[in-house]
Amino acid sequence: MTTNKTWFITGASRGLGAQWASAALSRGDRVAATARSIGSLDFLVEGYGDLVHPLALDVTDETAVHQSIAAAVEAFGAIDILVNNAGQAVMGAIEEVTSAQAHAQMEVNYFGALYASQAVLPAMRARRSGRIIQISSMGGVVSLPTMGSYHATKWALEALSQALSGEVAEYGIHVTLVEPLTFPSELGSAAPQLPEYDNARAGVMAGFAGTGIAPGDPAAAGQALLAVADADNPPLRVLFGANGLALIRPELERRLALWEEWDHLAQLSQGTPAA
Repeated sequence: MTTNKTWFITGASRGLGAQWASAALSRGDRVAATARSIGSLDFLVEGYGDLVHPLALDVTDETAVHQSIAAAVEAFGAIDILVNNAGQAVMGAIEEVTSAQAHAQMEVNYFGALYASQAVLPAMRARRSGRIIQISSMGGVVSLPTMGSYHATKWALEALSQALSGEVAEYGIHVTLVEPLTFPSELGSAAPQLPEYDNARAGVMAGFAGTGIAPGDPAAAGQALLAVADADNPPLRVLFGANGLALIRPELERRLALWEEWDHLAQLSQGTPAA
């Protein structure tokens, strides 16, 4: 299938980013693929030739992001689909994660996506078409112990993207948050662990038992992303991986129940209504 679409994909050298790029290229689409090291993209160039425009990019450098978007437009004429995939994941309890690690995660996972989204929007608005696909996480919906610093970056991305979706809908631009469950990844690193939080770590693992959540197939995820990109009316949010609802539905139900249980304080805080 040839769709003649042009993609801009950050973090395309490995993991799911490499699968997103390969899936698009394998059907004849063009991809401006970015990674910190341009040499790490050689496998895409060797496999797909001129369909690939490799770019060295640190997504935390706002100027470099805008320059890379401009270079992709110069090479291919336009960007139809932006995939903000570059990411970092530091696992650790809040007390364990250093401020430097927390800042670095937010710079990549939130600000990198912000910069790239801002860079493509003027041309997409002018054409009245475009897709922005934000690679979030199941952790953009729930926040689990010993993963809070990472999940905070995804919650920020979710808020930005939901607002953006409402802002650009009138211009024919669709925004989708892809929320993967568990896939093989090299993103993760661990903060120095304190034994005081070993029980919390064990509790998280125990919480996954019986949910049916298991590592997904990256190649299949690539095909799923093509379906999102091709949908006439794509969703704002979509889980990638089976059985995520087994974890998310109870979380959302607990949240509603807690608001209802303590609604008397909401009423109290309102004060006395004006006569």
